[in-house]
Amino acid sequence: MLPMRKVAHRACFIVSRTVYMTCCCGCCSALRPRYKRLVDNIFPASPQDGLVKSNMEKLTFYSLSSPEKLDRIGEYLFQKASRDIYRRRHGFVIIAMEAMDQLLLACHSQTLNLFVESFLKMVQKLLESTDPQLQILATQSFVRFANIEEDTPSYHRRYDFFVSKFSAMCHSNHGDKPTRDKIRLAGIQGLQGVIRKTVSDDLVENIWEAQHMDKIVPSLLYNMQSVRVSRQVAEKYETVSCMESEGRDGAEEDPTRLAEACLRELVGRASFGHIRSVLRPVLTHFDRHELWVPNDFAVHTFKIIMFSIQAQYSYSVVEALMQHLDAGPGGGARTLVRAARASVLSNIVAIAAADSVGPSVLEIINNLLTNLRASVARDSEKESEEKLYQDALINALGEFADHLPDFQKIDIMMFIVSKIPSGQRAGKTAKPDLMLHSILLKSLLKVGTTYKTTELSKAFPAAFLEALLRLSSAGEPCTRALLQRILHTLLDRRGNAALLAVPTVDYAELGLTVEKCSRPDLIFISKHGYAIFSSLYDGLQLESNTVENVEAIYTTLSLLCVELAAEETVPDMLQLILAIQQSALNNPVLSTAQQCRLHAVALSLCALPAHVLVLPALKDYVSKIVEARREEAPHLLPPLLEDYDNLSPSKMPSKMPYLMIDQLALCAAQGRDSLADIAAGPSELDSANSSPGVTRYVQCDALDEEYRSFVEKYNRNPRTVMLKFGVYRTDNEFWNWGQDMTTNLYPNLNKDISQLHTTQSDSVSLEALRRAANGPSEAEKREAERKKASLNNTFRTAPFDYLLHLTQPKYEIQDKLQEIFSSLSQEPLLAGGSPSAKLRRDHHHALPDLFLC
Repeated sequence: MLPMRKVAHRACFIVSRTVYMTCCCGCCSALRPRYKRLVDNIFPASPQDGLVKSNMEKLTFYSLSSPEKLDRIGEYLFQKASRDIYRRRHGFVIIAMEAMDQLLLACHSQTLNLFVESFLKMVQKLLESTDPQLQILATQSFVRFANIEEDTPSYHRRYDFFVSKFSAMCHSNHGDKPTRDKIRLAGIQGLQGVIRKTVSDDLVENIWEAQHMDKIVPSLLYNMQSVRVSRQVAEKYETVSCMESEGRDGAEEDPTRLAEACLRELVGRASFGHIRSVLRPVLTHFDRHELWVPNDFAVHTFKIIMFSIQAQYSYSVVEALMQHLDAGPGGGARTLVRAARASVLSNIVAIAAADSVGPSVLEIINNLLTNLRASVARDSEKESEEKLYQDALINALGEFADHLPDFQKIDIMMFIVSKIPSGQRAGKTAKPDLMLHSILLKSLLKVGTTYKTTELSKAFPAAFLEALLRLSSAGEPCTRALLQRILHTLLDRRGNAALLAVPTVDYAELGLTVEKCSRPDLIFISKHGYAIFSSLYDGLQLESNTVENVEAIYTTLSLLCVELAAEETVPDMLQLILAIQQSALNNPVLSTAQQCRLHAVALSLCALPAHVLVLPALKDYVSKIVEARREEAPHLLPPLLEDYDNLSPSKMPSKMPYLMIDQLALCAAQGRDSLADIAAGPSELDSANSSPGVTRYVQCDALDEEYRSFVEKYNRNPRTVMLKFGVYRTDNEFWNWGQDMTTNLYPNLNKDISQLHTTQSDSVSLEALRRAANGPSEAEKREAERKKASLNNTFRTAPFDYLLHLTQPKYEIQDKLQEIFSSLSQEPLLAGGSPSAKLRRDHHHALPDLFLC
């Protein structure tokens, strides 16, 4: 009985304990916090059933009613999700994450911080898992969180883990390509969320620090360059538009396009102080992974940056890339990398030009020129690839200048000219300096091609023109030809340069575009014409000239004739033509080939004014010379040849004076007595004409005041100086033909000219007044005619520079006027030797008869 009683008692104990535990659990469930019961109720019995929406609504209402419970609700959800992750119950984990997302969206911004910490712990827990599905789920939740604006950011919150994890996801190498793309896409989306969450407030974690940028930027570039593996460069790397839509079809499913959009957003949000933080990892990534050669992807990337950055900061990108041109190890590969970087620079520099103002413009130009100078030094060490680098820098210079206003282009050209070494002569300059000279002129030409000339005075400021003319005597023929090309670019306003590339006498077939010369251009050529013509004339006398040099100078002179088509410019042009012809006959340093070329050029230039200004008499005269030369001396006609060695002595130019251009015939064709008479024009009555012994050089009116001040400012010499044509200087071992020829042929010329300045001391008497009233006698008329004929003959045949020398005034007008006024105050008005009679006689005799007839 005893054992049976013990068994019964034990069974009773077990039953009662079971009932107690059941009652206890029921009581404990009722006593649990309400938020836990609400959280437990949102989970279904089976995860396939999904979130219980009715219970989720109750939990949401409770959270809004009791916001102080949000942190506990989030912590409890995190604990349940952590257990489910450990037990690999991913269905319940997804339900927990969905519940947290809904609570996050339902919370007010004021109470968001109470819940965010648990939410981020939950996201981090999911990202730490190895399941791609959970990683993608966590990323999507983080992106939703990033799009919520917080009124009071939490300054202690850090995102180091998320930057590292999302960057790692961007480099996913999962074996399944669709899964790999999804993970990379999620990583880019996560980085985009981090950027949006942090850059909007400077008080939160500084995302621009190097530790973050060194992860974010390479991750984006890695996904952008993935297309490069498939070699679809031509299809993918197209010009990027700054307004390219981020929401195009398929953009959210393409990691490459999303990475580009994220990079644009990152660069667009960067302030001036943070631009370098983005550019440094970009440059490092391209160096580390050798992405400069080929540079298609580099061009594509930097265009994205330039189109996305704030316009006022675009100069920083150009500056950073220029400073990085020489970075990296040495060797031949480095040269190719430099050339590729310079090519990238040439592709993006034009974007920065539109927003560059003030010192930044010249700073960019100066940096480019500095790199060119450094490249020349390297090229002297025989690195052949340097030419690619130099060409890329020159192209960058041209692209930058092309998008600047014209006045800045002139400043740039003057700045480049100031960097060109001066005083270079053949045989006296080292090879690197000659190369630098050539490269800087190429840069100048590249900028000049972007300039649109309107007025010559604006295209050729005095200092700029003086520098160009100084460089025209460079020692290397190729350099001189390059300088002439620069002049062609700036002179040609109507597209005639290509038509006038080689000498010809048949201008009617070219179809030249000719317009009337403007008043400002006439004033310009009156100020600087002689300097320009003299420089071009001297350029034709160089012994090292090639056919290219002669043709280039011919093109320059032809463009001057066409662009300055006016009767006022014809005399100077004809004088220059005669001087060129005379130098071809008398310059002993010129070879036979060079002499023949100059004769052909002189005739070609003589035919151009006749065609441009429609001068029938001059055209007929030139046609006669052309026909005569075609019959007897075709070698004196265009085209220019390299070799004239087969000429017989009888065919030498000096043996055919009857085929030369004759000065008297030119004067007759113009209907004037001499070339000086052509240039004289209608006389004007002004102070110069009424002053004794003062010859009027250039007639100026009120419109010339600007140019007078211009000349005074730059030349410090307001008087126009006639430079000499055809007179060879002894210091250059040229033959001074003008002085000797004048002395031998015109021994009485000095005496005749001096008679123009003699004065008479006869007093004014009654007999003299009668003679003045009755007019000159027959003897006086004959004597006047004789003097006139003698002077006309003198001025027709004597060299112009010698006549100019003889007719120069011997005193300044201010001194003479002071002398006259002093005489008026001291002598009687009607005395026999009164100043009025002397003034009248001096005025009559001071002017050459040539200008009085």
